[in-house]
Amino acid sequence: MTAPKAVVLVSGGLDSATVLALARAAGRECYALSFDYGQRHRAELTAAANVAAALGAAEHRVVPIGLGGFGGSALTDTALAVPEDGSTGIPITYVPARNTVFLALALGWAEVLGAREIHIGVNAIDYSGYPDCRPEFIAAFEQVANLATKAGVEGSHFKIVAPLIELTKAGIIQAGVAHGVDFSTTVSCYQADAEGRACGVCDSCRLRRAGFADAGVADPTRYRPG
Repeated sequence: MTAPKAVVLVSGGLDSATVLALARAAGRECYALSFDYGQRHRAELTAAANVAAALGAAEHRVVPIGLGGFGGSALTDTALAVPEDGSTGIPITYVPARNTVFLALALGWAEVLGAREIHIGVNAIDYSGYPDCRPEFIAAFEQVANLATKAGVEGSHFKIVAPLIELTKAGIIQAGVAHGVDFSTTVSCYQADAEGRACGVCDSCRLRRAGFADAGVADPTRYRPG
């Protein structure tokens, strides 16, 4: 029997690595999709390639998109500093419409492949408050996917799979460990250097470090000296 195909968004971070491992464990033939969108932490793209290869993706593509041309985020505009002391509300590291764009492109590839699932590692528990990581957004985009595609209107239902959305960061790490994810190869830091070493102080680093501590798992993250 042929395995069902799924497009899996793989950023190179620990969440998306866990999602890919879970999709593979569920018997999906996984097509990993990453984006070069002008992010300052470009080391995550090398990590994404390593994760896709290690976890048995059938194919891995990196698609360039020009979100950096709009600015408006500390992740795409080097004139804006990445916060290192926490923040209230939606932080400046929010990239406008990022997950909407990512899912739309994943939907296009899924329709071409004949895949009916798109897997994404969004989380709404231990996260930075981004609006495009909430269950309401995922449900709404699934509706759009089925309204806006030839496959959808002809009766082939698309599903947006977000298995981590209600897990704590510790729970995500434990799930990843159980499914063989090597977290030492992942990059989560918003300002990782060219070698993928983390700053240790940005919001993403703090969430990641606390997650490993809460999970009782040794933190394998490579941090920059000093």
